[in-house]
Amino acid sequence: MSEHIPVLLKESLEVLNPKPGEVFVDLTLGRAGHSSEILKRLGSEGMLYCFDRDEQAIIEGSAILEKIGRFEAIRANFASFAEELRKRGINQVDGIFADLGVSSPQFDDPERGFSYRFDARLDMRMDRSQTLTAFDVVNTYSLNDLARIIADYGEDRDAYAIAKQIVKRRAIEPIVTTFQLVEAIKSAKPAKALRSKGHPAKQTFQAIRIEVNHEKEALERLLETFAPALRPGGRIAIITFMSLDDRIVKRAFASLTEVEGSRHDAIPMRPEEVKFPPFIKVTRKPLVATGEELLLNRRAQSAKLRAIAKRP
Repeated sequence: MSEHIPVLLKESLEVLNPKPGEVFVDLTLGRAGHSSEILKRLGSEGMLYCFDRDEQAIIEGSAILEKIGRFEAIRANFASFAEELRKRGINQVDGIFADLGVSSPQFDDPERGFSYRFDARLDMRMDRSQTLTAFDVVNTYSLNDLARIIADYGEDRDAYAIAKQIVKRRAIEPIVTTFQLVEAIKSAKPAKALRSKGHPAKQTFQAIRIEVNHEKEALERLLETFAPALRPGGRIAIITFMSLDDRIVKRAFASLTEVEGSRHDAIPMRPEEVKFPPFIKVTRKPLVATGEELLLNRRAQSAKLRAIAKRP
């Protein structure tokens, strides 16, 4: 298994600016790459609450954090983080961080069925206690539902052809493994697409993973509910790896940092009429990996970091 390298670590710490004694939340514990550095800066009086759906991540991440400071690892979907904190008597925190997508150990473990690089049973569950798997999506969803998922979540122009090929093949025998799915995808792709840069199955695998784990719904729920959980001056930073996620985050952050119609007002308002948005931008544009980081970690190539702060 490859070494886990946290993406945009330096930039994340700079925009979050954790201080001794503060209370922070890492919504995506993983193998504690970001959590460990945040916790170091919170000091002995600070507290870090970490969330993850993956039991193995909770175990391995906790083992790292135990050596550093005060924390609690919570196995739950980050969409419900505010509710979980209220159960513990915490209504507001100083910072919230999320590193979206699949962690490197999940991708690199063939048994998890996330990757088209290994031949394994279709699975793709972040929470292995849930019942829905990639096998179920591939073998039971209708043609139209498969095409919609691949088009919307994978943004693949060949979505309908891929879905049609999947349905055709599973009528003969179930599509059980990742390599069987890869072959179905390749057979639906035109020759030009097969010659282009990037793996032809990447977008479809991404789409099915998002569907299995309800990732879009979780992110949208998070963005709808996090604001009351931040103290005035508190910050939230989110790293995305897909254009779909980045658009959702960008749109949500814009709605909190801009006053609707303010750019187009023809008549200047009096000072007492000026409205201020509840949040201010920390990053004007998304931060991306430097050339130096890309040499060390190719998975940082598509990463984008956005951050906003609650108005004091």
